[in-house]
Amino acid sequence: MLLYKLFVEFPYSDLDNIPAVDIAGIAIDSRAVKPGYLFVAMQGGAVDGHDYIQKAIDNGAVAIVGDRNLSGLIVPYVQLENPRQALSFLAAAFYNWPARKLTVIGVTGTDGKTTTCNLIYKILVAAGIKAGMISTVNAVIGNQILDTGFHVTTPDAHDVQHYLAKMVEAGLTHVVLETTSHGWAQHRVDACEFDIGVVTNITHEHFDEHSTYENYRAAKARLFSSLEQTKEKPIGNPRLGVINCDDRSFVFLNEFIKTKKLSYGLGDSADVRAEDARYSSSGIEFTAISKDFHLGITSNLLGLYNVSNCLAALTTAVYGLGVAPDIAARGIASLDGIPGRMEQIDMGQNFMAIVDFAHTPNALKVTIEAGRKMTKGRVISVFGSAGLRDKEKRRMMAETSIELADLSVLTAEDPRTESLDEILEEMAVGARSKGGREGVTFWRIADRGEAIKFAIRLAWDGDIVLSCGKGHEQSMCFGKTEYPWDDRIAMRAALAEFLRMDGPQMPYLPSQDKIEPDL
Repeated sequence: MLLYKLFVEFPYSDLDNIPAVDIAGIAIDSRAVKPGYLFVAMQGGAVDGHDYIQKAIDNGAVAIVGDRNLSGLIVPYVQLENPRQALSFLAAAFYNWPARKLTVIGVTGTDGKTTTCNLIYKILVAAGIKAGMISTVNAVIGNQILDTGFHVTTPDAHDVQHYLAKMVEAGLTHVVLETTSHGWAQHRVDACEFDIGVVTNITHEHFDEHSTYENYRAAKARLFSSLEQTKEKPIGNPRLGVINCDDRSFVFLNEFIKTKKLSYGLGDSADVRAEDARYSSSGIEFTAISKDFHLGITSNLLGLYNVSNCLAALTTAVYGLGVAPDIAARGIASLDGIPGRMEQIDMGQNFMAIVDFAHTPNALKVTIEAGRKMTKGRVISVFGSAGLRDKEKRRMMAETSIELADLSVLTAEDPRTESLDEILEEMAVGARSKGGREGVTFWRIADRGEAIKFAIRLAWDGDIVLSCGKGHEQSMCFGKTEYPWDDRIAMRAALAEFLRMDGPQMPYLPSQDKIEPDL
């Protein structure tokens, strides 16, 4: 692709004299640059890409995009007002606008995005539709599954466009794309030509970046305003917004969305609603009702909140994509579970052990409530709150657990460069504010592995232990280092030790070097 062709449909600047330099790829990290690449220099939170321009050139970059007034480079330089915003369109042009050849379903929200994406994907597969998926867990392209990173956010813009191009190349016609508020705020999905937008919920999260709920909600809402900008496609444009009638965002989004829209929820006012919801340790059942169908739904997913995720997927597939309701129900039933989402770990113990991704106050609330319904025993929760993120969440998470769980163990969750002891103290303050008694109803144990072991030793016959906040993630950050970590391995290691049987070794974290309290 010649450099000047990347700017033919560029929406932000009318640029002249772009040279005809042959571009072999695009990178935003100088270490990823290969001969023939375009290097896009961006200001990050801690690193400025402009400082690595020479390194990129040394690695073979043949052109540079940045926002500084620079001269004297030995390769062409294009100055733009906002390279981060431009990246999505430059990458889309480089890959020949792949989203224009696909029906693109975007899913956003605070909690439940990954589950809803997987449900929609499974429905499409059941309907015989050639579909792919890009989530914060992985990208699924036919039989190929690609890891999208250690931690949870939308992949970078050029990676998203690369995945979309591979889907077009593989002959796929539809893609389900999980989009985070970071992804929208940082313009990673601006050129994705969305046809359907779905929201799960918008609750308290990421106030460290967005400052207020209104700003956070506005970032999510960009999915729905983007429906109006999507270009006409030969395959058609559904332009449908799917919104949650039970969520606090509903009134705003119902007014905000200018395209077609449908609601789902548990109440009678929803366009697609659920009745007679029943759930247990083996899954959920309910009746889905709309003006067009009255349908029994069975799912292997756990927890009442997953009824909403199933409704979102059902509404999207039936009314946005024309899938028959009975086929949609079959697709929902075919999803066995999501890695790290209410995932049961059973090694023969006489209590339930579950790993879940719940890392927001609302997610922790519904996870504990689900756990309460799954057992007649006590609910024991293990959770932390991340460093360099929304600090108010620390208090709220602890308050939620004290109010809803029987016993709470406060521990590490990616402390990063903050003091873990100080994070735990902030959480302990929240716990005490709701009547929690340290050493009686809650404990703080800095090392996450020891915290899980401790919770297991607390468990009696018939109890449930919930390890929340990490889910499927494969690392934990201490300082600036990502240490390999998987809560599911940690839970198995702890259970094996408790049951005195063979099992995996507990992954190492630097917090293991401190002495933890015994029960």
